Amino acid sequence: MKYHLIAALTTAIWGTTLVSSKILLQAGMTPAEILFSRLVLAYVFLWLLYPHLHKPQLHDELVFAVSGIFGGTIYFLTENTALQYTSATNLSLICATVPVATAIASQLILHEKHITRCFITGSVISLTGVILVILNGAFVLKLSPVGDLLGVLSVISWSLYCVSLKKLKSDFNSLYVIRRVFFYSILTLAPVFLFRPYSFPLSGFKNVEVFSNIVFLGLIASSFCYYMWTIAIKKIGVVSTNSYIYIMPIVTVVTANVFLSEKITVYVVIGAVLIIGGLVLTRLKSFKMKE
Repeated sequence: MKYHLIAALTTAIWGTTLVSSKILLQAGMTPAEILFSRLVLAYVFLWLLYPHLHKPQLHDELVFAVSGIFGGTIYFLTENTALQYTSATNLSLICATVPVATAIASQLILHEKHITRCFITGSVISLTGVILVILNGAFVLKLSPVGDLLGVLSVISWSLYCVSLKKLKSDFNSLYVIRRVFFYSILTLAPVFLFRPYSFPLSGFKNVEVFSNIVFLGLIASSFCYYMWTIAIKKIGVVSTNSYIYIMPIVTVVTANVFLSEKITVYVVIGAVLIIGGLVLTRLKSFKMKE
């Protein structure tokens, strides 16, 4: 139960990051600059927490590299760039398919059987709840082929990242794992600046709003949350951990209500009930098996 709570807490925190990224985009930072800044900050912080090296093994380094590319570079660039082309509503709906995408990837790559009748039924119920929560009574969607496609790519990328972590042969400290993942994310992100140099001025970080959001994204949403997510995946598995992503829209809507005064309607309440009910149903069989 402790690790299920950890997964739920992590997704709750991630449910607030969309606002931070939007604020930084409005302040003039590009998606690549936001990602680079938060990753460098997170990497330095993780070095301070765990200043140790391990003897590199080719297999594990390849897994770290793949994880860094999919879980860092591709995932964040596609998601943040998608915000420039599509609405947060569209993107949130697309990202809500992560649990299903992860279950499919886990079954195809790890040969773990997760797509059961309970899982499918629970996923449909939760996705229905997600739609009610995000649309919040305003049933209008504006399609954006470029932005929505980037959103789909971010979902695929995140699923591959989570599955790749299960391929590590050595039992590394989780802080070390995340540090190596971020190292390869920074390394693979660097070539982007050859085409569009990092131009956001250092003086821009003197702005309290910019500084506080970068710190939040780097230390909390990256270092802390990725660390907790890795632990949860180790203890309760890829699919169980990712199922909690269904609760992110609830947190996003509540946050928007508190900070942006956006109205919470009866649709949100009904949607929240469906999300939680569907989440319980997706994990029903696994809970019974553990008992």
